[in-house]
Amino acid sequence: MNIVANWSYPTAIKMGRGRIKELADACKSLGMRKPLLITDRGLAPMQITQAALEVLEEAGLGRAIFADVDPNPNEKNLEAGIKAYKDSGHDGVVAFGGGSGLDLGKCVAFMAGQTRPVWDFEDIGDWWTRANSDGIAPIVAVPTTAGTGSEVGRASVITNSVTHVKKIIFHPKFLPGVVICDPELTVGMPKMITAGTGMDAFAHCLEAYSSPFYHPMSQGIALEGMRLVREFLPRAYHDGTDIEARTNMMAAAAMGATAFQKGLGAIHALSHPIGAVYNTHHGMTNAVVMPPVLRFNRHAIEDRIERAAAYLGIAGGFDGFYDYVLSLRAELHVPENLTAMGIANDRIDELSAMAIEDPSAGGNPVKLTLENTKQLFADCF
Repeated sequence: MNIVANWSYPTAIKMGRGRIKELADACKSLGMRKPLLITDRGLAPMQITQAALEVLEEAGLGRAIFADVDPNPNEKNLEAGIKAYKDSGHDGVVAFGGGSGLDLGKCVAFMAGQTRPVWDFEDIGDWWTRANSDGIAPIVAVPTTAGTGSEVGRASVITNSVTHVKKIIFHPKFLPGVVICDPELTVGMPKMITAGTGMDAFAHCLEAYSSPFYHPMSQGIALEGMRLVREFLPRAYHDGTDIEARTNMMAAAAMGATAFQKGLGAIHALSHPIGAVYNTHHGMTNAVVMPPVLRFNRHAIEDRIERAAAYLGIAGGFDGFYDYVLSLRAELHVPENLTAMGIANDRIDELSAMAIEDPSAGGNPVKLTLENTKQLFADCF
C-alpha cells in the first residue's frame, strides 16, 4: 500500500516515500535562498543526508551543513549552530534527523534573531512573549526517525550543560512551516532505534490520553496514535524495509507530538532527568519506566485505560492493557528496568528532585510529590 498525503494540520506535512525530492521546493516556499541543514554527527555522513544536500545544491540553494549536535543537545551546541548560521549568512534552517537534530535545528532558527539568552524562553507562563517574533527564521523539518514528533512541535528540549537539567524552550513559531515525512529515510534505522523511537511515540500518545486536562481533540488523536503503534511498530521492528509500517509509524510520531499539547506525565518527568544525567536514549528510557508509572497511576486512569483497551482490541481492561505493554516491550527487547539499563540506584533523591520540577510532571494524573516520586523511582530499579 503506497501512502501519499498532504496534510495542513498541525502544519503543512508532505507524507510519502520519495518526497525528500521536494525539499528544495519546500525551502523556497518559505522564502529560503540559503538554508543551513542541521543534523547530528552520526547522520551527517550518511547517504540519506548527502542526498538531501544534493537536492538543495541542485536547486541552487547551496550545500551547507552543521552537525556538531550531541544526542541530548545543549546550549554549547546551540551557540555553535547560531555562529555557523550567522557567519555564512543563512536565511532558514532544514532541521534534519531524530529528536536531537530536529530540536537543535528549530532552536537555532529561533535564537538566531534573539538578543536574550535561551533560558529566558523556557516554557514557563508567557515567557515566550519575550521573543522577537520577526527574528525567527523559517524552518523545514525532515524527520529520519519515528518517535519524538519534534517535526510538528512548538518547542525544543535543550539540556543545560552545567546543571544537566533538560529545559523546554517554547514559542509558537517553533512549529516548522513545512514537514517532509519520507518513510524511506527511516528504512536504515537500527532495530534498537526503531524500538526506542517507536516507544517514544507510544509514550506521547499514552500520556496525552491519560492527562487530566481537557482537550478532546488531543484525546482522539492520542487514541488512534496508540492503535497505529500497536499495529505497525512490531512490523517496522522485524522488517525495516516495510514501507507501509514505516509510513504509519511516522504518522503515529506526529500524532503523539500533536496530542501532547494536552500534557505529558510521570513517564517523561522521570525520563528527562535520567537522560540528562546518564545520557540514555530518551524513547528507550520512556519504555523502561512505563510499567511502574502505569501501576502508580492506576487508580486515577483505570476507567480511561479500559476504554482505550477496548478501542485497541485488547481484552481484559486495565490489566490486559498493562500486559500488552509488557509483551510489546519484550518483543522489542526493551530492558526490564533501570538496573538492566546499567543505571545504579544511588541518585534517586537527586533524580526525584529534578523530576518534580520537570514541566511534564504537572500533566500526571496523580500529583507528583518528592516522597511518592522517590518511591516511583525505586520501583523502576
